[in-house]
Parts: sequence; structure tokens; C-alpha cells
Amino acid sequence: MPQRSSTARGREFGAGVRAAIKASGMSARRVAELVGWQEAKLSDFLNGKIGCTETELALLLGLCRTPIEERDHLLDLRPATHVRGWWQKHAACPPVRLRTLVENVAVAKTLTTWHPHGLPVYLQTQDYMRAVIAASPNLQDGETDQRLQAGQELQEFLFRRDLQCTFYVHEQALHLPVGGHEAHVGQVHHLLLTAVRTNVAIRIVPTAAGAYANLSGAFTRLTFPTYEPLVFLELEGSVLIEEQGEAVKRYQEIVRSLASVSLNEERSKAVLLRVCEQLAVGGSENGHVLPGALAAGVLFRGSP
Repeated sequence: MPQRSSTARGREFGAGVRAAIKASGMSARRVAELVGWQEAKLSDFLNGKIGCTETELALLLGLCRTPIEERDHLLDLRPATHVRGWWQKHAACPPVRLRTLVENVAVAKTLTTWHPHGLPVYLQTQDYMRAVIAASPNLQDGETDQRLQAGQELQEFLFRRDLQCTFYVHEQALHLPVGGHEAHVGQVHHLLLTAVRTNVAIRIVPTAAGAYANLSGAFTRLTFPTYEPLVFLELEGSVLIEEQGEAVKRYQEIVRSLASVSLNEERSKAVLLRVCEQLAVGGSENGHVLPGALAAGVLFRGSP
């Protein structure tokens, strides 16, 4: 199926306006009448075939009694719905819910993530997530439960059988005792249970691989049935959404490179199982856990 020319801004704008009309309780015909449009014009507008003026949009949203924050957001999006690439700057702290990420994952065909130091939110247990939130100096007090709920919303997408997920995880991330020993044990068990899902692949990048692609930071790459791929980069003070073809292609090359140095799914499961076993008996006598891949006797590329 040919991919449609679309942008993250445009899709969010269209979805937001449709949601505003639905929330008003009025029919599309009634909304069109009040705005002074033919119903066909409203349909074309909602399908992205035509645009509208700022005044027309403000009138439509006012008639729908759209909340002020959402109204302002949609008015800001209107003139840039055609622009590829989106740098979303946060205010004093990151938003509780990354709306654009959620809406795009909800319609994605594949999801691929890489995190060089820890685990992506999609794989985190509640205890792990809570510890990560508590460790951040830039999050507001009193938002923990809301952020846990936002994380769970993203994790629910793993239950979509039509969404194929691949998670590249560095071996060292398995040995970070985030949240303490019990949380650590629970987290590794959770990874092992998640890895058996038919639509989920966890690929471990072994420590023995040495240098690897994209040491600099985490990213999430999404592909869609009808839209072009995009990449999300979550930074401390912003989110960057890459949509330009060359930029997206660079991350696809990084994914290929990670695939070439990572363990396959079965060997990765063997690593997770051995780490579970080590943690179950308290690790070594001094409380440290042996590197999982080495302990499992897994051969790396280039190993004898």
C-alpha cells in the first residue's frame, strides 16, 4: 500500500479537531451549519484535503466549547500542519503524558527502541518506573501516580498483536539495581515474561561487543501501515520528532548495526534467565551479579 504524505503535526491536529467535535455532542452537519460551511467542506477539512483560517478554526472550537488549553494547542498547530520534524520544548518539567508519542504508537505497525543505559518505559515494572521518577531532579512532587499511569498507557500497546515490537537493551542495563534488590529481581523476571510474547523481541547488546552504534542516546522508531516512518528522541528538556527522510534513514542504519552486534532472541532469553537465577540466590557473596551473557555461556559474534 502506498504511504500517504502526512506529518505528526497534521495527524495530531486532525485528531484533535475530530475529538473536539465529538466531545461537543453535536453532529458534523450541525457543526458545519453553525460555522457556515457545507457538510462536505467540513468532511474535506477533517480529512486534511483543505485548510481553514484561524478565525474559522477559533469559531469551530468555540462552538464546540473546547477547553482553553486544547483550543490554544490546536490553534498553534494549524499553520504548521505541513511541516516535517517537530521539536517540542518542555516547560519547567516534562509533561506527564507525551501525547504525540501515545497517538503515534496507537496506530503504528512496528516499534523499535534502543536505550544505551537503562530500560525503556515499555518494559519497566511499576517499581522500576517509580524509582526512575523519584531519581529525576526535574519532575514535580505529587505527579508520581500520574506518571505511572502514563507509563502504563504506553505499555498497554504491547498487547496489540498487530504491533511488532523490538527492544534493544544493553547488557549493563540488566545489572542496574534500580529500586533495590527486590525491584531488580521483579524487573528481570518481567523482562523474561515479556520476551515470550509473540509480538515482542528483546535483543541484548552484550558488554563484550564493546563500542556500538549510537552510544549517545535513546530513541524510538515507528513505522505505520500508511504513513511514513518517524523517530522520537526524548531529551531532558524536550522531545525531537524526526520525520525528514534522511534523518529517519540514519536511525534505520543504527537499528541494522545494533541488530548485527546484539544477541538473537533465544540467546537474549538465556541471558535473562541466568540473571534471574543469579538474583534469586542473592548474586555472588558480595552482592554483585556476574555479567549475564558471560554467565549464560553465550557466544558473541567473533567469539571462538
